Amino acid sequence: MNILAELQNRFRASLAGIGDDPTELVAMVRPSQDPKFGDYQANFAMPLGKRLGRPPRDVAAEIVAKLSVDDFCDPPQVEGPGFINLRLKTSWLAAAVERALASDRLGIEPAAVPRTYVVDYSAPNVAKPMHVGHIRSTVIGDSLKRTLRFLGHRVIADNHIGDWGTQFGMIIYGYKHFLDRAAYQSKAVEELGRLYRLVNRLVGYHEGQETLPKLREQLSAQRAEVAKAAKTPPLGDKGADKNAAKALRRAESISKELASSLAALETSLAEVDRDPALSALARRHPEIARAVLAETAKLHQGDPENLRLWREFLPPCLADIERIYLRLGVTFDYTLGESFYHDRLESVVDDLLRSGIARVSDGAACVFLAGQTTPLIIRKQDGAFLYGTTDLATIEYRVQTWSPDAILYVVDHRQSLHFEQLFAAARAWGYKDLELQHISFGTVLGDDGRPFKTRSGDTVGLGGLLDEAVRRAHQVVSQGDDAKPGGAEISPERRQQIAEVVGIGALKYADLAQNRTSDYMFSYDRMLAMNGNTATYMQYAYARVLSIFSKGEVDAGALRASGAGVDLAHPVERALALSLLQFSEALDQAVAEYRPNFLTAYLFEVANRYSSFFEQCPVLKAPSEASRASRLLLCDLTARTLRQGLELLGIQVVDKM
Repeated sequence: MNILAELQNRFRASLAGIGDDPTELVAMVRPSQDPKFGDYQANFAMPLGKRLGRPPRDVAAEIVAKLSVDDFCDPPQVEGPGFINLRLKTSWLAAAVERALASDRLGIEPAAVPRTYVVDYSAPNVAKPMHVGHIRSTVIGDSLKRTLRFLGHRVIADNHIGDWGTQFGMIIYGYKHFLDRAAYQSKAVEELGRLYRLVNRLVGYHEGQETLPKLREQLSAQRAEVAKAAKTPPLGDKGADKNAAKALRRAESISKELASSLAALETSLAEVDRDPALSALARRHPEIARAVLAETAKLHQGDPENLRLWREFLPPCLADIERIYLRLGVTFDYTLGESFYHDRLESVVDDLLRSGIARVSDGAACVFLAGQTTPLIIRKQDGAFLYGTTDLATIEYRVQTWSPDAILYVVDHRQSLHFEQLFAAARAWGYKDLELQHISFGTVLGDDGRPFKTRSGDTVGLGGLLDEAVRRAHQVVSQGDDAKPGGAEISPERRQQIAEVVGIGALKYADLAQNRTSDYMFSYDRMLAMNGNTATYMQYAYARVLSIFSKGEVDAGALRASGAGVDLAHPVERALALSLLQFSEALDQAVAEYRPNFLTAYLFEVANRYSSFFEQCPVLKAPSEASRASRLLLCDLTARTLRQGLELLGIQVVDKM
């Protein structure tokens, strides 16, 4: 039973006939922040009283008189200016804990009306090694998939990989001109990655040479504008002077951004010029950007040689990605990349043109959207298709194949404009009843506040990130085991297994515990801390609960089957029980806003409540057999809740740490 949802339904009934639609009001029924105000609190009487022109306490009293909650709550109390405080009956809480203990699903009821979701996440470019930038999409998408499925929904996990784009044109060009045959034969993926980086850098060098004078000209003009604005004397009008000051700050900000971009470009170009080998290659391949596009076009047009190379490159690249997913414990139902939709793109464009949704402008097929200054281009002048075309074809295929109620795109915030345009175009195309959501997320930052990079400035590889997390976790596990009073208990082999679980769990949890729309600063030390809101703390709490059953030689399953009851006589017992019964609320909140951090916050609260319980309520040395059994049952439900919650985050547990 979702206690909060049930209370909101009861209040909805009591609000009938008082004011308008009560949806906004019942949303103001929330768990209490302070136990002295009860377990739940309704705070809507004040705004409702103002709307009705009546004293809020009178409104609250009228609602309470009509409220029917006596089957599981003590009599509601109206306090202060009109707060309605509710306290659950302790006997009802104890019975609810017993029902949760007897349930394989911990009392979580599946959705009454299941929906079908397509979750599109991870989506790496096959031709490039996975890096730190892929961690957020991968773990957020995987957690949403797990949670939605646990709640009874049908979920299709689709990895829309980049296996057909310009990066393959770069690799094909690199293969034909710069291949190290021996390296390719021994480590194909590493050599393909080297070729991609090399060609990309050469393309960037020549494009940068073209951009450099334009950027210098822009910066010069912008600085002149700043100087002019700075010399403008005050007009004596407060509003006008304020606007002038704001315009100056904006101009200065643009100038700084241009200066920063220019400095970065000059540094990048200078690095190539100073490197004899790179500068020689750049001189020998001045048209490399056009050549790469030509190789890409040949691939898309079915050129036999480029198709053969593409088919040769793909398997080792996919196998390399799959090794990362295996370590992360991440799986997909389908891996349908861009190449899968290539044959559908022409018909998508034709249909959009025929229906008048798209029109040709300057030789390109475009969808012009209300409120957008730039159109969604679906076919360029040269006949090439774009991401928007592929994404529209993907929506069409997914609807035809799976009939989803919702499609969730777990993609970083920099693609926000693309998805705004894509969703608007899809709705214009007829997909008005389909929920389309961009589950955006921020950037992983280093301790310098910039996107997380290696010391040399390269993007951090995801494989190396996992290795380092596991190495550090092994140190934490070993130090903890070696420090035990009776000496170390865990074998070297088991330590390594535990380190893999703890290290990767720490990496995932550190990401999922953030508000996904925010940037966050990466820190191995913080993520592996044994206290605070970390996976390591949760895993340790779980292992500590299991140690009680091991030490007391108690079979948890037999105890549940024994018919022993739960008694919540001590306040911390009651607080822990209430927290355990709010699991359903945390899950509903996590999927309502597609934010796994609501689940991590809930698990952290459970672990803290258990810590208080453990300190104040002896379990194996409880004052009576009935109390001992009751407290063991609370321990059991705590362990099962932590394990289930962590599993929905894609994180494993261990029995010893």
